Amino acid sequence: MFRPQQRQSAMGSAFSMMEVIFHAAVRSIRKSHGNAVIGLVMAIVQSLVMVGVMVFMFTLMGAKGSAVRGDFVLYIMSGVFNFATHAKAIGAVAKSDGPTSSMMKHAPMNTIVSIASAALGALYLQALSVCVILFAYHTLWTPITIDQPLGVIAMYLLSWASGISIGLIFKAITPWQPEFFGVVTTIYSRANMIFSGKMFLANATPMYILSMFLWNPLFHTIDQCRGFMFLNYNPHYSSVTYPIVVMLVLLVIGLMAENFTNKHASASWSAGR
Repeated sequence: MFRPQQRQSAMGSAFSMMEVIFHAAVRSIRKSHGNAVIGLVMAIVQSLVMVGVMVFMFTLMGAKGSAVRGDFVLYIMSGVFNFATHAKAIGAVAKSDGPTSSMMKHAPMNTIVSIASAALGALYLQALSVCVILFAYHTLWTPITIDQPLGVIAMYLLSWASGISIGLIFKAITPWQPEFFGVVTTIYSRANMIFSGKMFLANATPMYILSMFLWNPLFHTIDQCRGFMFLNYNPHYSSVTYPIVVMLVLLVIGLMAENFTNKHASASWSAGR
């Protein structure tokens, strides 16, 4: 408040903003658990449990033969990792600090920093857990081969980015009716367990079933990720363009809605609830 204001160049302002985002991201990571190592271990365990459950389900149902030709566990991981990162990005952005948060009383802080730091914190935890699990599987179980690693990484980041845009929509509308839209956010996250398409191969699924999944950008990123990951799989029913377009459209709408909500935000909104 009493600090003298200094003029900064555009580059200096950008670096200052990045520094604030970095420290806010560290804070968002440590909010989940005070110990950084235990927080990472919890993220790894969550992903391992999801992979283990999926492998057990497919083995129990005898559906291994319907999977893509290649490493079956890697096939399961391709769906689980993209789904988990997408879901974590939605939750982190939707629950990030809003305009009435106490953190907004600090001068460099604003909602854009809050959103960016929450999204980066979620990506850091998920990406680190993915790297640890893949390294352990490669060294302790069986060597893995990824056909186009850069394409796989791009689809993984696109799953994360689409989660940010959807989470931004939920963040903007939730303050108007927290109870209702809180339930809607939870329902959407749970519905993605099925409608993400991580449990089946798109090319081997009838079109009358696929029509229920094609609206979901996460379905496209998972299917395209498998196309980049496996040499013998070429996606026919998904595209890279669709999730990019949806992500950009929702991002613009979300930023506009967030700006509108910020102008009407009040600390007394929830007083009557």
